[in-house]
Amino acid sequence: MASRLNPYINFKDNAAEAMEFYQFVLGGELAVNKFGDMGDTGPAAELTMHAMLETPLGFTLMASDSHPDMGPFTAPAGFSVSLSGDDEEELTRYFNDLAADGTVGMPLGLQPWGDVFGHVIDKFGVSWMVNITGPGNAA
Repeated sequence: MASRLNPYINFKDNAAEAMEFYQFVLGGELAVNKFGDMGDTGPAAELTMHAMLETPLGFTLMASDSHPDMGPFTAPAGFSVSLSGDDEEELTRYFNDLAADGTVGMPLGLQPWGDVFGHVIDKFGVSWMVNITGPGNAA
């Protein structure tokens, strides 16, 4: 297997819910393992130790809940998950679905570089950038 880089997002007690939402948005197969599946019998047993969403387009998104023994939870900040390509219909749907109950920072719109771009923070607090490659631009 070749090496790969994929986002791994930490949540405070709602990773499974977030990943089910991302599965709805992006499609694909979702696998979720709880801390209890690995023998934890404490208060974290029902929290998500590891979740992985693999989509038909080859996207891989991973997540977990912050285990109480790992110290205080710090919400994700200072990064965005980026979706880009030239399928305007699909990427627009992703943007609109991610925006449901979230906050649109920049609506999808034509940008000076010739692409359509938008930014949204979803209902779980994760920042997403969506870029739809314009005609004549490289993907």
